[in-house]
Amino acid sequence: MARRSDDDYPGLPIKLNRCSNGEFLPPAPTPVVREAIKRARDDAERHARRLGMSRRQFLMTSMGAATTLLALAACSKEAAQSVGPGATSGGPSGSTGSTPGGTYNVPPEAATDPDAAVAALGGNEFIMDVQTHFLDGNQSIPDLGLSRMFPQQNCADANGDPRNCFTMEKYLDLVYSKSDTNLVVLSALPFAGGPLNPDVMKKTVVAAEAACRDKRLLMQGEAHPSNGGVEGLQANMEQLRANAPVMAWKTYTHAGGPGWWLDDHDAGAPQVGEAFLLKAKELGPNRVCVHKGFGNGSPFADPVDVGPAAARHRDLNFVIYHSGFDVQGSKPEGPYAEGDNWGVNRLITSVKKAGIGPGEHVYAELGSTWRLLMGSPTQAAHVIGKLLVAFGENNVCWGTDSIWYGSPQDQIQAFRTFEISRELQEKFGYPALTPKIKAKIFGLNSSRLYGVDPITTTCRIDPADMEKARTIAYQRSGEGNYTLGPTTPAGVRAVMEHEQAAIGGWL
Repeated sequence: MARRSDDDYPGLPIKLNRCSNGEFLPPAPTPVVREAIKRARDDAERHARRLGMSRRQFLMTSMGAATTLLALAACSKEAAQSVGPGATSGGPSGSTGSTPGGTYNVPPEAATDPDAAVAALGGNEFIMDVQTHFLDGNQSIPDLGLSRMFPQQNCADANGDPRNCFTMEKYLDLVYSKSDTNLVVLSALPFAGGPLNPDVMKKTVVAAEAACRDKRLLMQGEAHPSNGGVEGLQANMEQLRANAPVMAWKTYTHAGGPGWWLDDHDAGAPQVGEAFLLKAKELGPNRVCVHKGFGNGSPFADPVDVGPAAARHRDLNFVIYHSGFDVQGSKPEGPYAEGDNWGVNRLITSVKKAGIGPGEHVYAELGSTWRLLMGSPTQAAHVIGKLLVAFGENNVCWGTDSIWYGSPQDQIQAFRTFEISRELQEKFGYPALTPKIKAKIFGLNSSRLYGVDPITTTCRIDPADMEKARTIAYQRSGEGNYTLGPTTPAGVRAVMEHEQAAIGGWL
């Protein structure tokens, strides 16, 4: 079929393209994903013509999302059937039949019937995203070239400045206006003083409240235990706790300074883990969010320290970002096997050995993990399934790592329709992904963890309201219309060299 010019092609609404959050090299698309993308584009062309719509119009609807998920489900099923009974499909899948371990349950009519599409992909769940980010490169500080390293720079406007892809305004628009997300946590990045520093986060909290007219954005306090010594760490945490509405502490054990461990088990690494956890306990709140996985080869991103640290501090809640998932040199995720020291299994083994069971004080988070697994339903079924078994249906939390992947709406729609096969349920004890369990993962678990009431209304931000909100935020900050960054080439180079040293090994 001849395809029209790509001038009207906005991209598929379920974004299966190769992309990264900046913490890993994105893997090449699998043959299944490549075929699904091709088939979805062809189907979208055909459906749009049938409905008298342009391709762009069609792909901006729920019908376009349904079309993409139907193509992905069909291609995954065909790939499993091609392997045949008695063999596994694509690595340690644990599925020995002719169906994938997971699928997207979308009725065929949803591809051409708007009501059927909304019924299949829509929902009224409370959605709380506990991992979101942006880069403030236009307002208080320069972004130091980071925006050019991130995957979304192709959204730059006519002046070609990629910083415009990552502003506070773009962030609030993508998360609230362009998705069903109700409440978000603005999550710290692995370097101090950068383009998402506490002052930027505080202003964003104020702006979101002004634009949405209620409280629906929470911020974390960033902590860099190995950067500056224990005394500096404690002083910085005290200052931040006194001056910002910190709702959790966020840290990276492999970045933002020399590598370290939560449990201080390595005498050769900075002994700062216990000091950090004790200070978090003293100051509150009792929520510690730790990046584990996506380590770009760093051993300190391994979650081996999570279980021992959590066993020692049962009065702290540990939220493990990415759930230990990784992609560099990885094999496909399969069923849990003790001794399989890779990916999500590492985290499960760590908490099991520490005697921490389902429903206790360790939570698994899905930011970037779910997005990377969307194109591989069998791997997705194993990861979601074994996390639910190991941590319980009350301790798996929704996160998307937005806005690195644009609006999180496609991740939401895909998860709403995702199912774990009956075969994997029976063989490995995975629970069925019922609406009740999905509602817990989407937001109820995190609202209980953070002690906030679910907000079921959406926030659709009007540009005029956003302008007012931004003005309020900056008036309250006491800032004027002046720049705070370096003003000479020598100054810019000095700042960039300093920042690159601070984030070395992360990007």
